[in-house]
Amino acid sequence: MNTYMRQPVTFVKGEGVWLWDDKGEKYLDALAGVAVNGLGHAHPKLVKAISEQAAKLIHVSNIYNIAEQEALADKLCEISGMDKVFFCNSGCEANEASIKLARLFGHNKGIENPEIIVMDQSFHGRTMATLSATGNRKVQAGFEPLVSGFIRVPYDDVEAVKYIASRNANVVAILVEPVQGEGGINIPKDAEAYLETLRQICDAHDWLLMLDEVQTGVGRTGTWFSFQHTTIMPDVMSLAKGLGSGVPIGACVAHGRAAEVFTYGKHGSTFGGNPLACAAGLATLNAIEEDGLRENAEKIGHVIRTGFEAEFKNIKGVTTVRNAGLMIGVELDRPCADLVKMALAEKLLINVTADNVVRLLPPLVMNEAEANELVQRLAVVIKAFLDR
Repeated sequence: MNTYMRQPVTFVKGEGVWLWDDKGEKYLDALAGVAVNGLGHAHPKLVKAISEQAAKLIHVSNIYNIAEQEALADKLCEISGMDKVFFCNSGCEANEASIKLARLFGHNKGIENPEIIVMDQSFHGRTMATLSATGNRKVQAGFEPLVSGFIRVPYDDVEAVKYIASRNANVVAILVEPVQGEGGINIPKDAEAYLETLRQICDAHDWLLMLDEVQTGVGRTGTWFSFQHTTIMPDVMSLAKGLGSGVPIGACVAHGRAAEVFTYGKHGSTFGGNPLACAAGLATLNAIEEDGLRENAEKIGHVIRTGFEAEFKNIKGVTTVRNAGLMIGVELDRPCADLVKMALAEKLLINVTADNVVRLLPPLVMNEAEANELVQRLAVVIKAFLDR
């Protein structure tokens, strides 16, 4: 179906941050499959784990014990400090699980019509519930009637949340991205204080704090999960994208009382947490840990941001450069979707989101030389675009 506006290139192999097309041309990948290929391409530890698991067992039903699933759940709980995990296949499914969990939590408290506070410019997925939670009319248009039960407030505005809290007894949870990815790499002015205040509001009103870490999680911002830049613990966290390094897997991770909300028969997934996906997930986490890729994400993100700041100093048209680890946004003062094709012509893979923000999500394995090459290639393209 005509659901993707594809770029005119076909990739046939990759290694690290590099991809080769079917004509033998080499490209620098600064998108990583939209934050999926954290280990880059053809990482030997991942390839070995997937190959060995495929030779043993690819799938069994969740009506049986799955050792690989238990091992990955244990690892996720160890590195997050949280208690229980539900495995699915994607970010939107992880967010669907979070939404269902919040509603069940509300019903268990006797709230007949539970509601969830969500944010403007957010993105949580394209299923009916998650696109209804998303703060983007382009995603929602044509799919009405939307799912009810969501109250929208501006991102990074705790006063708006407090206002809702003082007037609505049906709220049961807040669903928020620590950094908005699709929304344009939007980072709260004081990210630590923002999440800590939301935590305090949730505690005061007996709500769940649910973090969508589908894009920010698994090492991308310099810690395992973005909330670990703060002192808080969420009640629920959704993961996907980088968790399987390209093998589809998602996870809804819960802490404390939220971990006890789902009971037998309340949720499920045919493929969720199968042996192959969990072997990929465990290999990914182990490689990030063994190879120091969280620290690398923070270091290389700083190299890229400071490189762009130097390149675009006094360049009219570039509004801001911002980053949280290897989530980098270069905001222009005009729509810039044309930059995707212009960069592709220079053998560079990027993305434009929110109409005027160049979004970069490089593999966590990127080194300093590759980061500098990214800055140089993209700076030339952006300057050429602004000079048109």
